[in-house]
Amino acid sequence: MQQLRHYLGFIGDNLFLQAGIVVLASFLFAWILDKVVISWVRRMTERTDGKFDDQLIELLHQPLFYSVVVFGISVASKIIQLPEHVGGYIFPVLYTFLLVLWTMFFIRITRIILRRTAENEKHFKVLHMQTLPLFENLALIIIIVLSIYYILSTWKIDMSAWLASAGIVGIAVGFAAKDTLANLFSGVFIMADAPYKIKDYIVLETGERGEVTNIGLRSTRILTRDHIEITVPNSVMGNTKIINESAGPSTKSRIRAKIGCSYDSDIDLVQKVLMEVAQEENELCRYPAPIIRFRNFGASSLDFELMGWIDLPANRGRILHQINNAIYNKFAENNIEIPYSKQDLYIKELPPSLMKGTSDDKDSEQPS
Repeated sequence: MQQLRHYLGFIGDNLFLQAGIVVLASFLFAWILDKVVISWVRRMTERTDGKFDDQLIELLHQPLFYSVVVFGISVASKIIQLPEHVGGYIFPVLYTFLLVLWTMFFIRITRIILRRTAENEKHFKVLHMQTLPLFENLALIIIIVLSIYYILSTWKIDMSAWLASAGIVGIAVGFAAKDTLANLFSGVFIMADAPYKIKDYIVLETGERGEVTNIGLRSTRILTRDHIEITVPNSVMGNTKIINESAGPSTKSRIRAKIGCSYDSDIDLVQKVLMEVAQEENELCRYPAPIIRFRNFGASSLDFELMGWIDLPANRGRILHQINNAIYNKFAENNIEIPYSKQDLYIKELPPSLMKGTSDDKDSEQPS
């Protein structure tokens, strides 16, 4: 500061003139930085394939311009030696203005970085498009809290009491909203671990089956085949067994059609007929190929199973219906009996009272 005053002394002893020159110089330097340096860097970044550097320069030029201007104004204010009660308001106002500008810059650039990272899941598996809103909100809260802290510090406001009050309120809220917090943390873990995703077909431990339509921070929504939407809290989803029919390297799912034939049937003919049914069903995948298995010697039937793959788990019920119809018709054409449970009742001996009643009835029927 002393060196600056020494150089400004060549202009004259008028402090207002010196301050005006400093402010003018700061505007000139900011203009050169914005119109010359930033423009040159922008032209250089336009030659690259990526868009991140272009977005960074576009967001950076405004905070840099005003930072230089505010720095010049603050130096000019010290040259003039404003009264303490005036300077006590000017400097906090200027620094608050700068903090707001840089807060907006960090919020925007953080969103760009998070979105670019989420689009490329190879680097961070935890951060993807489903968890992106969560990380954006967390980053927003952190940046705003830090900004408010520094703004209040600029105005010389003691934050100790505020932090203590926030801690007490946080404990109270934690006890009052423990179920909500449990759902919140479970939602975070579900998004990070990704045991299922939107449009997956899942089966819950309680038997509900349907398509995942939404994964929120509080709950997961499932749409059943009856077009009934089930909302399950994430704390329940995080502690239950879930079968994901759409998981794995592809969305294909295996279906099984079980059928029994009588012990008098030709098992080679049965397997041939079942294979014909599988080959004639257009919605069964050709690869992996359908297979037939002789499973069991049942109580009244020889049990077979036709297994094939379908493209989407949602079509399981309809395709199994078509296969069962075809099996029944084919078995009827080839005279293959489908056994069903039969029970014969043998009466070893009638009770004496019933025998007496029967004899009386026969006597009454004889002609008098």
